[in-house]
Parts: sequence; structure tokens; C-alpha cells
Amino acid sequence: MTVQETLTKHIQVAVQSLFDLQIEKVEFQATRREFEGDITMVVFPLVKQLKGNPVEIGNKIGNYLVEHVAEVEKFNVVAGFLNIVISDAFYVNYFNSIKDQDTFGYLNPVEDEKAVMVEYSSPNTNKPLHLGHIRNNLLGYSVAEIIKASGKKVYKTQIINDRGIHICKSMLAWQKFGNGQTPESTGLKGDKLVGNFYVEFDKQYKKEINDLIAQGKTEDEAKKLAPSILEAQEMLRKWEAGDEEVVALWKKMNQWVYNGFEETYKNLGVDFDSYYYESNTYLLGKEVVQFGLEKGIFEKDPDGSVWIDLTEDGLDRKIVLRSDGTAVYMTQDIGTAIQRVKDNPDVGGMVYTVGNEQDYHFKVLFLILKKLGFDWAEHLYHLSYGMVELPSGKMKSREGTVVDADDLMSEMTETAQRISEELGKLDGYSADEKAKLFKTIGLGALKYYMLKVDPKKTMMFNPEESVDFNGNTGPFIQYTYARIQSILRKADFDYSKSVTSIEMHEKEKELIKQVQLFPEVIQSAAANYSPALIANYIYDLVKEFNSFYQNVSILGETDMDKKIFRVQLSKTVGLTIKNAFHLLGIQVPERM
Repeated sequence: MTVQETLTKHIQVAVQSLFDLQIEKVEFQATRREFEGDITMVVFPLVKQLKGNPVEIGNKIGNYLVEHVAEVEKFNVVAGFLNIVISDAFYVNYFNSIKDQDTFGYLNPVEDEKAVMVEYSSPNTNKPLHLGHIRNNLLGYSVAEIIKASGKKVYKTQIINDRGIHICKSMLAWQKFGNGQTPESTGLKGDKLVGNFYVEFDKQYKKEINDLIAQGKTEDEAKKLAPSILEAQEMLRKWEAGDEEVVALWKKMNQWVYNGFEETYKNLGVDFDSYYYESNTYLLGKEVVQFGLEKGIFEKDPDGSVWIDLTEDGLDRKIVLRSDGTAVYMTQDIGTAIQRVKDNPDVGGMVYTVGNEQDYHFKVLFLILKKLGFDWAEHLYHLSYGMVELPSGKMKSREGTVVDADDLMSEMTETAQRISEELGKLDGYSADEKAKLFKTIGLGALKYYMLKVDPKKTMMFNPEESVDFNGNTGPFIQYTYARIQSILRKADFDYSKSVTSIEMHEKEKELIKQVQLFPEVIQSAAANYSPALIANYIYDLVKEFNSFYQNVSILGETDMDKKIFRVQLSKTVGLTIKNAFHLLGIQVPERM
């Protein structure tokens, strides 16, 4: 048990014995550095119930703990804070209980507990993945891994937006300007090739708009009458009618994109358990709308359109079916959610990783599903995240000014190579080892920089800053892990035995206290859907280890028990770094 768990149990007994009061929770915080203590109990929550002086209450509990609890050596009270000093023996025993756990901090899924489905990525098939998609994928993947480590079964999924006018724009431009180009003939990834034609369509469309405006049309008229947009709309009608030629072209170009996406996902290190396609799901919700009409949840207007009135819930009236009977996005999302539970009956909740511009959409979606009576609808969460900005400004897909995901990953690897070579610590590495290391550092820098920021915040991404080998960065943490592996390689003695009695250095105790927090941080990160909590925890652990490394002799220690203990402690810190970085999708190098 952790020190918090141990003390909670004893303090509950103390309060019952001293004040005849049962308490469920005990509030702890880290002891402030100017006071003696390893952990601090906050007394103030008891003051209202006991109507007493917080210092007196703290002293009574402190005296009880010293008298009855072997782990408590002494205490002091400052105002309403009980600072508790824990014995070295407790930390040694705790450390010995966790030091050989390869998956320290992780819990196995609880049998019969409902699973969680996490949706992320969900791209359009008219362009390659870009910087915004990278944040989306990294957040979704990491949250899925964190929830899994917290003790739940997790399914990773996405819905691919593979139909609509935007797809037809790329298809039309390929027909007009492609001259039969393929990924094979051009050497381009399929998603990039298709994305180029999306940009080409926009250039042609803008030219036509300008020509029509020059002929006296208003801008709105020109946008509606431009030949390119009329042709794209006709192509969409043909696709919806099942035109063989259009559908064949759609299948061919979409497959190019799917192949390109898979390559990007592999390089980024994310994966999925299932895929849903909008072309299959956009009609799914229509049956549900009929059910909702019969139950009085939805209402039909005179023109035949179907709506739901959410004004009493503080929202507005929302259309779920057009007057011509066609589905809207909301209809599709209702049907897709229901289908996912049908496909995976053990799912009891879902997490949608989607940018904050869709906040209102998900409020409406979740409320509709609740009104339809699905019990799992009580456990839906929108992992709303801010946009990623660059020093150069915002990105625009139609104009081809996005930061391409593949290009960014390559640039990060190149930046890591340049900085590593400047540091000059690559003696003895083969070319393959160097290439692997540069990719590990580059992607680690990218992922950590993205994930250390609270998901809700808009963030500025600075590639150069992210690969700094000092400060709160991925490479700094990776370097500390590699330093630990170097210590283990140099430890030319058997350090497997358990040391049961030792006078601890202050830095050893502080390091164990930090390691001890890891399971709790995983649970908190899962509850808050926040990889940033893991990232910032591991940075604190690494800072604590480096302080330990600088202040305490490890391999140079003459006392064999102390030397063994310190090597074991270093190994456990390394394992905790590795486990924490796994939750962020980041690899750690054995050498740097």
C-alpha cells in the first residue's frame, strides 16, 4: 500500500477512536519544503464537523499515530496542517513490494466491467493527414492507453468521412487534370496525390468565381453558378444514385487514400481495432428517427422535416431529417453510436476525440441519445481539444498551406539528427542504429510536446523547441532513461537481492515518494482524459532522479547494500519512465 492508503486507514481509526466520528476520505498534500514531514494531512475538513481548534485536532491525531502506527515517527502541526514524518522502513518495504513489477502502475481489466470505446482520427478522404490530425491521433491513442492501464477494456475506433461534395471535388479534378496519374506512376502516397487534386479543384473554382464576378454576377451568385461546383454537385448526385462509373472512381481514389493513411498511422505509432465509414453509416440513424417520432421524442414539421426541440434543456431546435428524407450529420452520428454498441455489446461508454469547434454538436448528440433511453448514453464524453497553431499562422487545406503530417514527422527526425550530431555522442553507432535513434528522438519530441499541454488549450507548436535536450521535453526525459540504462550496464555485480534495512538518503526517499504516485496519476489521467497529467508527472520524476543522481553516489558507493538499493531504485525509475511514456505512445532508447 502507498503511504496515503496506509495513513488513510489509520487516520480513520484515529478519528473514530478520538472523536467518535466516521470519515470516508482523508485529504493529503505534499509537505511544504520549509516544514519537516513526508506527507501532510489537511485538518480543516474536520473542523466544521468537530467544531474544534484545527491545531488541537491535528495534535490529537498526530499523537495517536505516533503511538499506534509503526510507520509514523513524528509529526508537527502548522495551523490546520498535520505534517507527518514516515519511517525509512516504510519506504524500503514499499519499494521492495513494487521494484520487480514490469507493469508497475497498470491495472488489469476488471472482468464483467463495461468497456470504453475511444474514437479518434476520423479524417476526410480528400486530403492527407496534417498537424491538427496529429494532435487528434496522439490524444485519442494516449487516452485509450491510459484508460486501458487504469483497469478497463478499451476499443479504439474511427469513422472515415469518405463521402460528400469534398470527395467529389478531388475526383472531378483528377478526371479533368490527372491524365491517369496513380500513386505508382507518380511515386506519391495516395492521400497526397488525392489532396493535390483537391487543391487543384479549388484553384479552378476560384478562377471561375472571379470570371463570373467580372461578368457582373455577385460573389454569392458566382459561387453557386461556377461550372466546377455544378459538376461536383452532379457527381455527388450520381454517386448517391449508384452510378457505376462514379462509384468505381470513388472506390479507386478512396483506396489510394486509405493506403496512405495506414502508412502515416504506422509511422506515427497509432492503431485501431475497428473502422467505420460514413458511406456505410450515413443512413443508419433514419430508423431511429422513426422510432423517436413514434415515442414523441422527435416532431415532424409541415414540410416533412423532422426535429427535436431541446429548448427546455437550454439548447435549441435541431433537425434530424430533411424534408426530402435525407439524413444530416446528427442522424448519422446517432445511428453510428447505436451500431457501435450493437457490434460491441460490452461497450458502456464512448470518448469522442474531436476539436472544440464541435462542442455544441456533441452536447446535442449526447442529449438525444439519453432521451432515446440508452443507458450507455450517460457515459459519453467529448474529448474537446484546442487547435494547433504555428508561428507562421493558421493552416488552410483548400489552399494547400497545411503542415503535412508525414512531412512534419520527417522534419522532426531530421532535426533530432542535426542536434544529436552537434552534441557528438554517437560514437560506435551503426547507420541503422543512428536512423532508429533519430526517429525515436524526433517522434518522442513531437508527441511529448503535443501531449504535455492540457487538451482543452489551443497550443503553439514549435518544432525546434520540442527537440531541446534540456527542460520539459521528450528528449530530456529519453536522455535520463538512457542514462539509467548506462548505470545498469555498468553495474557489474548481482543487484537482485532485496535490501530490507537501510538508512535512507533524503534524495532516495523523495524519489520513492515520486515513484509511488504513478498508479494514482494513471487513475487521475484516465478520469480526466488528460495525457498531460502523465507527461508532467514523468517530468517531475525525471527532475527528482537527476537531483538524486547529482547528490548521491550510485556505483561509487562503498556500502554494498546501499549500492544495490540505489541501482535497484534507478532501474525502477527507468521502468516507470518507460511505462509512462508507453501511455503517451513514446519509445525510449537504450542509449543516447
